[in-house]
Amino acid sequence: MPGMENGSSNVSRAEEIKNQANEAFKAHKYGQAIDLYTQAIELNSQNAVYWANRSFAHTKLEEYGSAIQDATKAIEVDPKYSKGYYRRGAAYLAMGKFKEALKDFQQVKRISPSDPDATKKLKECEKAVMKLKFEEAISVPESVRRSVADSIDYHTIDVEPQYSGARIEGDVVTLDFVKKMMDDFKNQKFLHKRYAFQIVLQMRDMLRALPSLVDIEVPDVSHLTVCGDVHGQFYDLINIFELNGLPSEENPYLFNGDFVDRGSFSVEVILTLFAFKCMCPSAIYLARGNHESKSMNKIYGFEGEVRSKLSETFVELFAEVFCYLPLAHVINQKVFVVHGGLFSVDGVKLSDIRAIDRFCEPPEEGLMCELLWSDPQPYPGRGPSKRGVGLSFGGDVTKRFLQDNNLDLVVRSHEVKDEGYEIEHDGKLITVFSAPNYCDQMGNKGAFIRFEAPDLKPNIVTFSAVPHPDVKPMAYANNFLRMFQ
Repeated sequence: MPGMENGSSNVSRAEEIKNQANEAFKAHKYGQAIDLYTQAIELNSQNAVYWANRSFAHTKLEEYGSAIQDATKAIEVDPKYSKGYYRRGAAYLAMGKFKEALKDFQQVKRISPSDPDATKKLKECEKAVMKLKFEEAISVPESVRRSVADSIDYHTIDVEPQYSGARIEGDVVTLDFVKKMMDDFKNQKFLHKRYAFQIVLQMRDMLRALPSLVDIEVPDVSHLTVCGDVHGQFYDLINIFELNGLPSEENPYLFNGDFVDRGSFSVEVILTLFAFKCMCPSAIYLARGNHESKSMNKIYGFEGEVRSKLSETFVELFAEVFCYLPLAHVINQKVFVVHGGLFSVDGVKLSDIRAIDRFCEPPEEGLMCELLWSDPQPYPGRGPSKRGVGLSFGGDVTKRFLQDNNLDLVVRSHEVKDEGYEIEHDGKLITVFSAPNYCDQMGNKGAFIRFEAPDLKPNIVTFSAVPHPDVKPMAYANNFLRMFQ
């Protein structure tokens, strides 16, 4: 029968395309792999493997919402296919949803009771859920919590005579100190805890005084450089400064969130950015990203790194200071700069953003959540987020927001781009990402944008990754998550 022949040729063609997709996946071309798995699914949607494989590719691109949808589809197609539960569990895990992840790993164990890998992961997941329950049980309500900063007096911390690293004389962070500290970091030496406390506590006072939306004035014939995610890639941060000059009053920078996590030099990155801000507040502006949060830092390495390089007290201190970071910036009343994106409702005014009470961990919905998590989409309107948090918004949403607020352009970060940047929404939205060869495997370039006043035309500069010491990304991350990478 002709229909059957056509059906079997579709099935075999789908297999061929799946094999091509697997090759693209192995080459770290995850977007290409997703397109090919999609073609295979269109030819044969009843193969659970295709859905599970596409789920894994989405996970690699941090599109955890899409990964969960695909894994759920794989389970619907074949409820006995353990990989479906496994992929969904891994995506839940990456979002910090340990309880949902646990249910899926329990199911994997039921289907494959003798699989040692499944047993090991289930045990790890059970441990994580127990730890979470314990932390919830002993946590103090936000309203009565005392600041950890109140218990720290860095003046009383002695610096051992044998310490040969950078030193702050008195209370003033100087350029000489910052340069020496960066050189020490390059050589994998640590900064003394006394000076690290001094920098972070000074930052705390400075950030607390700022509004949730900061206005930046760039005088005529001056410029401002906007950088996207750096994600703990300290050696690439140093490279940006070599290409574009150190931050100063005459050469100011705006770093648009996600300074930490993933890369294993996050402590070096955050102390460098904070030290420049202490040295000269108008030399560097810092915005909060979705990774400047406790739940992300717990999973993606920053918390473990801080514990290893500094101390437990610093874990609490950074968590508090991250809550003081502003949520967005406006350059010369014309360019809106935010880590994630725009909103689930029209009519949001800059005054609404200024009015956000940001001194908290990011909520799971509302304006603050959307500023940190949303992504643009190529078609009009709004849709669910690929990440499972925030939303996707189209060019019409961008256009209305700009019109409502008399702005010209949205600049945001939050997404890896092959060229380090992407211009979308009829030129009204630019994504900039400054972590080249992200996680040592994506092969992408990094970029930054120089805005020259008065016309503020974006001048985009791209750059490639530079070598770094042999410390893998997420070296300090929860063991549990590393198992799924």
